[in-house]
Amino acid sequence: MFTPSTSSTTLLDRLTDEITSFYENPTAVVPQVTAEQIRTHLQSFDFCKPIDAERVFEEVQYMMRNWNVQITHPRYFGLYNPAPLLTAVIAEALAAVYNPQMAAWSHAPAANEIERHTLRHIAQKIGLPLEALACNFTAGGSEANHSAVLVALAHNFPQTLEDGLWALPQRPIIYASELAHNSFDKIVKHTGLGLDGLRIVPVNDSLQMDVNALRILIKQDQNAGRKPFMVVGTAGITATGTIDPLTAIADLCRQYDLWFHVDAAWAGAAVFSDTIRPALAGIELADSVTVDAHKWFNLTMGAGMFFTRHAGSNARAFTVRADYMPPSEEAVSVPYLTTMQWSRRFIGLKLFMALAELGEDQLARMIEYQAGLGAYFREQLKQEGWIVVNETPLPVVNFTHPRIRMSAVSVDGVLTKLYAEGDAWISSVTLRGEKVFRMCITNFKTTRADVDSLMDQLNRLVSE
Repeated sequence: MFTPSTSSTTLLDRLTDEITSFYENPTAVVPQVTAEQIRTHLQSFDFCKPIDAERVFEEVQYMMRNWNVQITHPRYFGLYNPAPLLTAVIAEALAAVYNPQMAAWSHAPAANEIERHTLRHIAQKIGLPLEALACNFTAGGSEANHSAVLVALAHNFPQTLEDGLWALPQRPIIYASELAHNSFDKIVKHTGLGLDGLRIVPVNDSLQMDVNALRILIKQDQNAGRKPFMVVGTAGITATGTIDPLTAIADLCRQYDLWFHVDAAWAGAAVFSDTIRPALAGIELADSVTVDAHKWFNLTMGAGMFFTRHAGSNARAFTVRADYMPPSEEAVSVPYLTTMQWSRRFIGLKLFMALAELGEDQLARMIEYQAGLGAYFREQLKQEGWIVVNETPLPVVNFTHPRIRMSAVSVDGVLTKLYAEGDAWISSVTLRGEKVFRMCITNFKTTRADVDSLMDQLNRLVSE
């Protein structure tokens, strides 16, 4: 019998200490390291002989603390990567300890029902009907968006499940904003629709999908003998935080009998906020919705969610025969028969525990606090003479400076200096041909003092 060496209780104690220590005091935001330095360091791990577990722990601890951008830091103002709630970290450990097999309901009844209970609550907050709801956790928003395309194809072209896309008499077409998430570029390639099957819809002056332009594109494709079947509206565009006119898109989709998908990977959590929820009006009309719990629900990565009001089409898209799997129960949803996945992690536990601990009111306050900081930064920029170029109720701010527009300094030059100082991280994006800064707040630990510190740095760096 093989008996692997096990980590000591001392090591578990050290892990607990590290979770507490790093959670409360993450290291500098931006690392100063090269790929060559890391690769040279890793050469000592040749995997030929065992290494003491405590030394391995120390090495990993050092590398992770010092050689990553620390996205949990309150002055990380970059992508949608929040600091996770401590409850989420604990839930990850519990999921690893119990390690349930989620593919078969009969192997993990409690875990599957915890996820079902949690997902149905989120669906109710979105406004989706529960009677024919299909929903599941995913690795992230890209997988959820991929699921939406597959289910929409099964719904509109059920014959393709047997014959494939090549047998269709008309080419299927998807429509998405020019600022929609680039996961759809991958999805159309992976599903066989091809990049020519994805129509890019221009945005209006508010950086939202132009519904009139969408209508024109649909008519053009119909007249050319193609088959429009799906429109993607975005609630919380990655680059700008803007929200497409969801109700108008839904109306157009009903008129042309198109599947309406809402990618609410980030802003979907705002359905819990009475103040922000009105900006998401129309999301309840969607045929399918993507939400990422590892974004504004402040959980560890990854935790996406996929919802559709068409359970029958969802089942057709994913049903398979696998005689080696346990018999399926008719009264429950069996994950490997209703999702893209087979074996996967118990993703939903961290959201279940976080919602149970916080309650809806605290979650709403956490979201609204971050949105308030975004509005505060927006006002600070205007007072300091900067130019804000987007409008959104979400805490994403796109901005530039007169000195940049006069070419006295550049966005890249300012960012290079900012990163070298290591105290904060923001990104850039190109909008209407102009490169601008992008600042986003997704950390409940961020304070006005952190925002003020960033403002001071930017004022100094743009003037150098």
